[in-house]
Amino acid sequence: MPSAQTNTADSSILLVQLSDSHLFAEANGKLLGMDTEDSLQRVIDRVLEEQPQIDLVLASGDLSQDGSEASYTRFRQMTSAIRAPMRWFPGNHDEIQAMQAACVGSNLLDTLVDVGNWRVILLDSAIPGAVPGFLCDRQLALLERALSEAPERHHMICMHHHPVPIGSRWMDPIGLRNPDALFSIVERFPQVRCLLWGHIHQEFDQVRNAVRLLASPSTCVQFAPGSEEFQVDTSAPGYRWLRLFADGRIETGVSRVTGIDFEVDYSVKGY
Repeated sequence: MPSAQTNTADSSILLVQLSDSHLFAEANGKLLGMDTEDSLQRVIDRVLEEQPQIDLVLASGDLSQDGSEASYTRFRQMTSAIRAPMRWFPGNHDEIQAMQAACVGSNLLDTLVDVGNWRVILLDSAIPGAVPGFLCDRQLALLERALSEAPERHHMICMHHHPVPIGSRWMDPIGLRNPDALFSIVERFPQVRCLLWGHIHQEFDQVRNAVRLLASPSTCVQFAPGSEEFQVDTSAPGYRWLRLFADGRIETGVSRVTGIDFEVDYSVKGY
């Protein structure tokens, strides 16, 4: 089984989540008026300043806006400054073949990571050509197998799409389409501690049946929490850190950059 490192079961581990970077094939491409390469670089710089020892970095989908191999190559080059194991999984804007081409010779797309006393499971919730998410039978079988194989470990399950409503009328319909299938498995395995996702470009932190539900800001444009219609928020780009303890406890927070000013280009409909 792939292992990010060889921590003892007594030690805590630190994860960093980078989400929804929306890079383009061309340098300095903009999403809704924000230069997504510049904002990602600023977030990476903040990670390097604040987190001297990271055990695993998770890139939780929509690494690219245009699905180009060049954008994934740029993401890989930029994030290589963070000296830690990294794993990617796709979002609705990603193109899996281009991702695979950019990841040749690496383990970036491995779906399981054992680190410390934890197992991290990475699921593909993307539907080709669609915005909402869905966990197909193959992904559900992967999840069930991964949970069954390691009952002694604490588990974090990661995907791009949100599996619960977040209180946003325009975003809730474009989350995971079959959350009941997911939770029917999760509820059978008491070692599940956390579900982690991206997609919503904002912070989210709730608990469902003793399982922590977490989502994180984008490294570029943020979406306004609770918005009825598509709306960009004024919050700055950022990342989430998670400290996972051997007894199953989770400490987590969000850190945002400063000094990014941009004018929202609402001529771009949706995202």
